[in-house]
Amino acid sequence: MDVIPHVRGYFVITAEIRTVNLASPDVTLRLDMDGVIREITLANSISGEEVDGWVGLHWTETVGDVGSDKIISMMAEARVNGVSDFRQVSQRFPSGLELPMEYNTVRLGARSGLIAVGKNLQAVANMQSQLIASQAAREQDAWKLRTVETRFRMLLDASDDPVLLLRMDDLNILDANPAAIHAGAFDSGRDFRSALAADDRGAFVTMMARVSKQGRAPGLIVHFGKYATPWVVRATIKTVEQDNLFFLQLTPVAPVQQMRLDNNGALEALIERLPDGFVLIDGSGIVQQANRAFLDLVQIAALGAVIGQPIGRWLARPGADAAVLIASINRHRLVRRFATIVQGELGIEATVEISAAGDEDGASRLILLLVRNVSRRLAEIVHCENPNTSPDDRLLASLIKLTEQIGQIPLLDLVRDTGGVIERHCIEDALERMHGNRTAAAELLGMSRQSLYAKLGRYSMGNMREGLTGSD
Repeated sequence: MDVIPHVRGYFVITAEIRTVNLASPDVTLRLDMDGVIREITLANSISGEEVDGWVGLHWTETVGDVGSDKIISMMAEARVNGVSDFRQVSQRFPSGLELPMEYNTVRLGARSGLIAVGKNLQAVANMQSQLIASQAAREQDAWKLRTVETRFRMLLDASDDPVLLLRMDDLNILDANPAAIHAGAFDSGRDFRSALAADDRGAFVTMMARVSKQGRAPGLIVHFGKYATPWVVRATIKTVEQDNLFFLQLTPVAPVQQMRLDNNGALEALIERLPDGFVLIDGSGIVQQANRAFLDLVQIAALGAVIGQPIGRWLARPGADAAVLIASINRHRLVRRFATIVQGELGIEATVEISAAGDEDGASRLILLLVRNVSRRLAEIVHCENPNTSPDDRLLASLIKLTEQIGQIPLLDLVRDTGGVIERHCIEDALERMHGNRTAAAELLGMSRQSLYAKLGRYSMGNMREGLTGSD
């Protein structure tokens, strides 16, 4: 028996009653004022459930223990207010089926009883599960997209050929790899057309319009950069973060006009095989060429990611060490054993010595650097006293030992000890130069023989180089 038409006239219609429950209830219970079930109506979706045994039972006996309090609250609200708020309970059927239901309760007349109208929330739960699964899938897709974009960025940076991303509406540069920056793509700002030779701009715009309509177009030769280098430019459309962009790849028509020492292929092969880092920079410190040993020092795989970058990027004091090095080259034309630290892209540091030379008088247009990793040699000097090491190496080893004591002894003691180390080094060097002649060494140091003897005694150097020469 369908009780809904029979009792419809008794419903208290308020904004709190949900239309979806009234339109298509799954379970309708007619109760007396005490909550005892008198009549049950099921929707077609669960009409096969045998619920005749519910008649005469209290409504709380058909739900889980947690739902009993909610049912009592709903009936109390309906008796006082005429209609209750919605409550979610777990409805248990005699067959063992258990469904999440949302009920609200309405009072019929004065003492005519109550009507409980329930809606099956299983479909809603399924939809929520699907929504959660969909959100998880979207998050996973987003992470995959980020991974792809990260790999794409790494490939761009590792490419030796220029690569650019342009906006489709105004052909402005959104992104470019180091090779494109070094080639001069940004020489005229972000408007890539302005960087092109005037005669090439019209043909380039026509090519990009064709790519926009057809997705592809034949390659075009354009000229740009400081040397108006000819490039073959090819364009495709790439989607990045739901935006369509032009993806430009440029290939040199002839070898790129980089600053090189020689066009001799054999010489370049020998430089590539050098065990020490070889770097060619311009007068402002921008890398023009480098060999594999230098790439290993800075922990970069591709030459294209180094070309066009400032050499100071990898030195211990970015900018400061490079400025001192270039200034010394411009002043003296040569630099020997310039000590600094190279910091790799992956965080590994190496103590290095740099020897450098400029190419001409005045401000150098080209500077050649030889970068030697001396970390292992210094470690051997520090941890084992080798009498055959040079005074310079012994001085450096002593200073390294002193720096290791920073924070362990007061600064004034460190300064005093450092002065003693340098003083001893100067005496050793003077004796080396004078072949052990202490009189000549004292004159070279600008002190008396008695003062020199006193310092030799202070530093336990009394027998150093004694007897090498006939004069003292």
